[in-house]
Amino acid sequence: MSILKRFVKDTAVYGLATILPRIMSVVLVYLHTDKLETSGYAENTSFYIGAAFLNVMLTYGMETAFFRFFSKAKDKQRVYSTVLIALTTTTLLTFGILWLFKTPISEALELPVRYFGYLLGVVILDALVVAPFAYLRAKGKALRFAGIKLINLAIYVILNIGLLWAIPHFGLNFSWYSTDAYLVYIFFANLMASAVTFLLILPDFFTTRLVFDKQLFGQLWRYGWPVLVAGLAFVVNENLDKLLLANMFDDKDIMGAYSGCYKLAVFMTIFIQAFRLGAEPFFFNHASSKNAPATYATILKYFTIAGALGLMIIVCFIDFFKDLLIGNADYFIALEIVPYILLANLFLGIYHNLAVWYKLTDKTLYGMYFSLVGAGLTIGLNWYFIPLIGFMASAYATVAAYGAMMLISYYFGQRHYRIPYNSLRIVLYLVLAMGSALLSFYIFRGNYMVNTLFILLFAGITFALEGRELKRILTKKSA
Repeated sequence: MSILKRFVKDTAVYGLATILPRIMSVVLVYLHTDKLETSGYAENTSFYIGAAFLNVMLTYGMETAFFRFFSKAKDKQRVYSTVLIALTTTTLLTFGILWLFKTPISEALELPVRYFGYLLGVVILDALVVAPFAYLRAKGKALRFAGIKLINLAIYVILNIGLLWAIPHFGLNFSWYSTDAYLVYIFFANLMASAVTFLLILPDFFTTRLVFDKQLFGQLWRYGWPVLVAGLAFVVNENLDKLLLANMFDDKDIMGAYSGCYKLAVFMTIFIQAFRLGAEPFFFNHASSKNAPATYATILKYFTIAGALGLMIIVCFIDFFKDLLIGNADYFIALEIVPYILLANLFLGIYHNLAVWYKLTDKTLYGMYFSLVGAGLTIGLNWYFIPLIGFMASAYATVAAYGAMMLISYYFGQRHYRIPYNSLRIVLYLVLAMGSALLSFYIFRGNYMVNTLFILLFAGITFALEGRELKRILTKKSA
């Protein structure tokens, strides 16, 4: 099996564990937006913003550092054991600290204190399983990884459907049940799913001899702390716009509508997350290969093609997807953000692909700098332009932030770890896709014949340019 085909296979398995949860999240977005007013959806969004921030803090770059050191270590079990002990210890200590300061933290997140217990439970349990899940990925145990993730999904989905839809739909009467507590039920479902996941992976805590190597941990920390800062900057890039919309307009309805329409980029998020799960261990494991740079270049080109095609499909059939995903027309006021959020997420995916250079050369400080540039743009552009043009400022700022990170990473990467990217082709595909998407949204919206022609034209141009190479890749059998 060729290296590229092996990469696609691994990504497909990880993608199963990612795509199915995201597909079910489509159902849940519809259910949540149907049951929650836009202001309630804003509180739901604040919960998961808090979870994202705390997850980055609790893992402090150790997952990426683990892959880097595990791939090149002679004593791989020592690397795993050190990371496992470090993350478990710091997570349990952090639990006590966060509980003591739950009131100011809740106020900072604009999340009612009554929800903080659920938030803390979810993030602590999720942090505890980071090391075992990373170990499964590094060892190529994709099926076990996917199986546990899918059980997590099943519990979360079943509880959501049962608590938010089935009980009121069938008129079931329980003394503890209230239709005013839909948000609590969503958070409870997440907590139960995380708890079961922890119990399922708990045996993996005892599969290795526990040894903590202080010197190794120091090396892991030096590699990982810039990843921590970059992760925090990423949370800012992804979520600050929503918080600023709520604050600057003093209206959670706007934040809720924006957040709901933001979810229409879920398919691009699926694609990027599946790619990252397969790509990170793959890039490290094949770094010593003579053809590694050419392989990385080919992967980025086809990643861009697939992402650009996905962007076009969603925008060209935007009315179908909005009715599929969102159950409340009050959210549609923010629909115009969708093409720009999709493009921004595609830029982010390209950036993650380009990031291979600073991860392989141990120059993770650059990743931190790039993310801080993105965070600075996010803060500055949102702060200045939201009062002038409203929520569209947040969409444009997201494009600018991720676009800048992508371009800066490419510039420095070609000087520190040259990869022969076909930049002209990549730019061509991005321009074709976004140009067609904007024409579709603003001029030909609802004209499915013209929009289908746009998609077929893009596919035809791609096949004409890449068909011969793609056939050669698919028929190659040598490793």
